[in-house]
Amino acid sequence: MITTQKLGLSFGGQPLFENVSIQFTAGNCYGLIGANGAGKSTFLKILTGEVEASYGTVSIEDGRRFGILKQDQFAFDDKEVLETVIMGHTALYEVYAERNELYAKPEMTDEEGLRVGDLEMIFGEMDGYNAESDAATLLSELGLADSLHTKKMGELEAGEKVRVLLAQALFGNPDILLLDEPTNQLDYHTVLWLENFLQNFKNTVIVISHDRHFLNNVCTHTADIDYHQIKVYAGNYDFWKQSSELARQQHSDKLKKSTDKIKELEDFVRRFSANASKSKQATSRKKMIEKLRVEELPTSTRKSPYINFKSKRPTGTLVVDVKGVSHSVNGEKVLDHVKFTIEKGQKVAIIGKNTLSKTTLLQILSGEIKPDSGTVTWGETVQPSYFPKDNSDYFKHPDPLFDWLNNYSESDDVQWIRGFLGRMLFSGDDAKKKVSVLSGGEKARAMFAKMMIEEANTLIFDEPTDHLDLEAISALNEGLIQFDSSIIFTSHDFELLNTVPERIIEVSPKGMLDRPIAFDDYMSNPSLVKLRNNLY
Repeated sequence: MITTQKLGLSFGGQPLFENVSIQFTAGNCYGLIGANGAGKSTFLKILTGEVEASYGTVSIEDGRRFGILKQDQFAFDDKEVLETVIMGHTALYEVYAERNELYAKPEMTDEEGLRVGDLEMIFGEMDGYNAESDAATLLSELGLADSLHTKKMGELEAGEKVRVLLAQALFGNPDILLLDEPTNQLDYHTVLWLENFLQNFKNTVIVISHDRHFLNNVCTHTADIDYHQIKVYAGNYDFWKQSSELARQQHSDKLKKSTDKIKELEDFVRRFSANASKSKQATSRKKMIEKLRVEELPTSTRKSPYINFKSKRPTGTLVVDVKGVSHSVNGEKVLDHVKFTIEKGQKVAIIGKNTLSKTTLLQILSGEIKPDSGTVTWGETVQPSYFPKDNSDYFKHPDPLFDWLNNYSESDDVQWIRGFLGRMLFSGDDAKKKVSVLSGGEKARAMFAKMMIEEANTLIFDEPTDHLDLEAISALNEGLIQFDSSIIFTSHDFELLNTVPERIIEVSPKGMLDRPIAFDDYMSNPSLVKLRNNLY
């Protein structure tokens, strides 16, 4: 069990948390949610002692071991993959490393020989002889090929490193598991494996994630950071959302009812306070007014953008025709003879284990690069708008945000442009902010404003939910559902994949599959398993 008592943290005199007293108990998985900047990652660091609270205490049962998902992908570059995983169990790793070091010596002194004997006994008691096989099993289940297990971490790609660091956190059955964005850069199958692992995990889990589907499937409780407080709800993300919205609506209804009644009483007081025969009634109503006053809720740190894509004109029947597209990157083939046709109104998800394959296909569709072979033919009336995975090229120049957005507008109406900025949560002086210093989430919202202004009739998105908080992801999800024209997109957000497309195209360096089917059905269809496996 982890308990916090009257915990508080301030930065520069501004409170992040105030008087937080909560418990996290064994057997439960807590989804830690809140707006970007609310302090989710900081709170986890307070629990582990990496960050010191301004006041209050954190109490952890004696002997409890943490499993922590590290965010620094370069911290273990000089270590072998298996060794990195075992490092997740610090006490075991210390014995493991000292034992290996002594055995690596050409000769041992008598003292060192005795020490090895002690280490062997400790190692056996800690089940150390199964450490390497257990680590290898975890890595394999997380999709890391056996051939990579003995390589140095520095030799791995970013996505492979994420799997190793996740295995490190899970290794050795920790008592308390802290996971900060564990599904980032994981493919769909690995996310499903992790969901199953956490559903069967018997100890305490606290997880930060922007994946609503993941939170709904693994969380027994939701810990919500807002108003400088952390409030724990029993139930998953959807239950929290419904409960919090209902509570807010009930408070709003109570406030309106109270306000209306107060206005009625105040009118009476104004009219009759000077009337001697009714002065007692006026005084009585004054007292009633004070009892009726309901405090307004404080301002939430949560803010939802309003994302509403509209097309200036409809497309014709043909949106895009792709014939025999193949392409290599740095000498390695990432697309092989890809062919498909998308017609008016179709919403298509491009999926696959190879991120480069998906991104390259969208770059070819958007015209950013030309394929090595094959053709891409757009319909005559199609106007595409593209949201790239890496949007840094759009923000190189230090233009103010207003001027940057105005460059994509055909209107000179200042308020019209400011309206789009306001919908994307840029208010007041935010319009003067240099685009080169925007955060990842701010850049994404700026790109959405650009795409809304362009009023394109075909939208192309490459991982649009990266850097977004849950509110922005939900708003984007609704915007894509409501859009009345064609969409081509990639995403790791299960909710987006389950609610937006009616067609799935899976691409890999070995080929493609194309099915007019919902995402969940595509992933669970037994007849597609072998076909999908042949792609990898």
